[in-house]
Amino acid sequence: MSSPRPESQPEQQQTPPGVLGEMTPKPDHGEESYRGSGKLTGKRAVITGGDSGIGRAVAIAFAREGADVLISYLDEHDDARDTAKYVEEAGRKCVLVAGDLSDRAHAKTIVPRALEELGGIDVLVNNAAFQMSHDTLEEIPDEEFDLTVGLNLGAMFTLCKDAVPHMQPGSSIINSSSVNSDMPSPTLAVYAMTKAGIANFTASLAQLYAEKGIRANSVAPGPVWTPLIPATMPPEKVASFGQQVPMGRAAQPAELAPVYVLLASDEASYVSGARVAVTGGNPIL
Repeated sequence: MSSPRPESQPEQQQTPPGVLGEMTPKPDHGEESYRGSGKLTGKRAVITGGDSGIGRAVAIAFAREGADVLISYLDEHDDARDTAKYVEEAGRKCVLVAGDLSDRAHAKTIVPRALEELGGIDVLVNNAAFQMSHDTLEEIPDEEFDLTVGLNLGAMFTLCKDAVPHMQPGSSIINSSSVNSDMPSPTLAVYAMTKAGIANFTASLAQLYAEKGIRANSVAPGPVWTPLIPATMPPEKVASFGQQVPMGRAAQPAELAPVYVLLASDEASYVSGARVAVTGGNPIL
């Protein structure tokens, strides 16, 4: 697995939400490195934001572990089709659903589509998110606040609410939080607020549905090299992205996927209510 040092990230800028093809260097999602061992054989998973970044790495890993997947994404069709290619090359089914998850009407189509196309849902990965860097609150448009909260929190709530009635004992919900949930970057105030909410909501889910045998956990990544970074940060911050952590670099998406695999698998049968730090050395509280 390639893990470029910070100096190999040149200044670059994209328009949100960003695409893989314009990134330098290209992220590693485990396309060449991930090897499955049957940990998720027969499971059916929904992954939001599965076209690129962490979601893409999770989709590839899940497929190679034996799961069929539905990938929800916004409008990055080329990236989504490329992810689907890797899923199908692993011999698994991949369903692609495009649309804006911050629109609740669209969000409510995802679980019914999974039930129809996959025959059920065993794993729900709420990973899609939006962020934007701002130096002051006055810079943040109300519409951007609504989008960030609607996608990061609203879509997660809707998908969890819709999925839980169809999940059997042993099922798993995995929500992507962030190190920003308790170490907030001041320039990512709204994003950090939503990520703290995700961590809190997940802890509640773990207690609400323990008796039903549904586990709920969150993953708290540190800096990860995904299209969202050059699409939402100034070029000079992109160039230094990841240097602030003890390991001195941003993670590759492939370095996150094994944690999601563990939490989705039966090997984590007693793991619920956890928040797993994948932060390059920064502790979470």
